[in-house]
Amino acid sequence: MSLFFFSRKSDNRSEYYFAQIPTTNSSHFNQNKGESSSTSSVFVSNYEKLPDLVKACLNYCSIITFRYPVDKAKIVRLVLAASILLENPGEIMEDIIEKIIEDLIGLKMLLVEDVYHEANEVKVSELYYQMFLVELNEQEFVNKAANLPVHAVIEDDGKDNPPDFKHLQIQSLFLITADRRGSSNGSLQGLSCSYMEAICSMEHLWVLDLDGKIECLPDRVGDVVHLKYLGLFCSDLDNLPRTLGNLQELQTFDMRSSCFEHILPIEMLNLQHLRHILVSHSTKNGEIKVPKGFGRLFNLQTCEGVYAGGGAAATELCTLTQLKKLGVNRVSDDHSSELVAAMMKMTKLISLSLDAEYEDDYTLLPEMEEFAPPPFIRELHLSGGLVEIPNWIASMENLTTLSLLESRLLENPNSVLERLPNLKHFTLWRAYEVKYIGKEFCKVGGFPKLETLTIASDTLVEWSEVVEGAFPSLRHLCFRNCMKLKFLPEGLDNISTLQVLTLLPAYNDIIRRLKGEEFYKIQNISTLKFLELSP
Repeated sequence: MSLFFFSRKSDNRSEYYFAQIPTTNSSHFNQNKGESSSTSSVFVSNYEKLPDLVKACLNYCSIITFRYPVDKAKIVRLVLAASILLENPGEIMEDIIEKIIEDLIGLKMLLVEDVYHEANEVKVSELYYQMFLVELNEQEFVNKAANLPVHAVIEDDGKDNPPDFKHLQIQSLFLITADRRGSSNGSLQGLSCSYMEAICSMEHLWVLDLDGKIECLPDRVGDVVHLKYLGLFCSDLDNLPRTLGNLQELQTFDMRSSCFEHILPIEMLNLQHLRHILVSHSTKNGEIKVPKGFGRLFNLQTCEGVYAGGGAAATELCTLTQLKKLGVNRVSDDHSSELVAAMMKMTKLISLSLDAEYEDDYTLLPEMEEFAPPPFIRELHLSGGLVEIPNWIASMENLTTLSLLESRLLENPNSVLERLPNLKHFTLWRAYEVKYIGKEFCKVGGFPKLETLTIASDTLVEWSEVVEGAFPSLRHLCFRNCMKLKFLPEGLDNISTLQVLTLLPAYNDIIRRLKGEEFYKIQNISTLKFLELSP
């Protein structure tokens, strides 16, 4: 059994919730609250049939997703850090945990959320919280917590020190700051250095996941020697302490959306358990420079947001042939040949992100004509200008997700892309600069497995027609920031699989016409999502 603590500060007062996640003994389960008894019974029955380790994974997922849905890859890294499953030699634990997550989704104990129009984020079923969490008062919680591991979720404005955890074995701390949860009390400065010092005194921590601004990451973080996961999302830190090199158990270092350029402390090159370094998919949201010797992190599986300038990083990457996810920023012709040589050695690569130089706008990505992509890549994200779609994309038969950002193409990219046999999620974000697109945008049978299509455009006025038989599997069509869009295509009603149409925002009287004289275009679509704004 583990204990769960939730604290939230609002309007200058604190609210506390204490709960325990019970074992399989159904006598601990709450009575259903509004759910049918048959649904409750089925849920409890399915839960009790789960192997103990799978139950433990689900219980931990309930803590991870208590605040909001979390992307699957992050859940995998957090479950890994919690050491719920013992690692056996020769096994890749991330793959085993990912399979468990997928199985729980299949059982509908974890629910998929469509965030940014891809099914990447999940949360625990509300029925789980209704039935399996038992509220305790503060005294009961303290009594029970004396000799048990505790997981804490805190929402805080950072004005005071965190709750007194000195006598508790806090193993996981998830903290969201006021600036991230939209506080209206005017306190958006983030967590103070003294607050962070107090957190770094928690000697039992395995997982520390901070979401929001912090004034500093103190040297004392190096004293939290059992730490396996350090998350600093949107932290806005401008430097990293060298004492991070003391965290010999560290597996994941996640500081995405940090907005600054960082230098990885050379001391961190000795962290042989380090498996995941994540900074950003985009140069605009921060990056990290790696020191000489970076290539000796032989257990690294994820490296996202690495600065490629000068070619040093490209040279170091040549030895990291075990990488599964790679994201490189500021890619240019100066080092593209070294980068291509390194990537072609990464035979295990499943996700690749390449980001061009960015100052006031993106520059062109290098063509990399000699690039032969590793065969198992499922995700490809390209940010930067393109003269045309790279020929090597046509060979990526296992590709399921493709994002083109700021490509500024003048010719229809789909003559190549619509033939990709397994593509499910496709994003064109300021990628195709035309006013009008027509039936040539997708031929009959084009994009055979595409499920989600997202278009963001500064120039698009009208999509005139969808030919019958195009997009045979499309279920979600999304327009984002298409400020000039006036007309949706004829033939939209021929896509029998289409379930969701999203317009964020919707200008030019589109919604009125879709609900009136153009209703026939959307009559078969079950869900219309929009934010209507006046021109």
